[in-house]
Amino acid sequence: MITFFALLEVTAGKEGEFEALQRELSELTHQHEPDTLIYDVIKHQEKQGIYAVYARFKDQAAFEYHQKTEFHDRLVPPIFACLKNGADSMTLDFYSHVG
Repeated sequence: MITFFALLEVTAGKEGEFEALQRELSELTHQHEPDTLIYDVIKHQEKQGIYAVYARFKDQAAFEYHQKTEFHDRLVPPIFACLKNGADSMTLDFYSHVG
């Protein structure tokens, strides 16, 4: 299993656009990628503009497939455009399943 956790800082005033784009990406991922087990977007309860994306893939091939979908290519650039410093406003860490 491949898991990533991304932490993102969204520009003030862009939260609604960011959430709509992420919601679409999450829905399409769940509809068209059976080997993507989880793709969730959450926001910090106290810190305005701070979001996290948690995704778990069956294997490396599933992660690579996710990266190459038409909807990923279409939605990720405008998602990055909502971030305070573009892609530099995101930390992305990968984890391995324990158990």
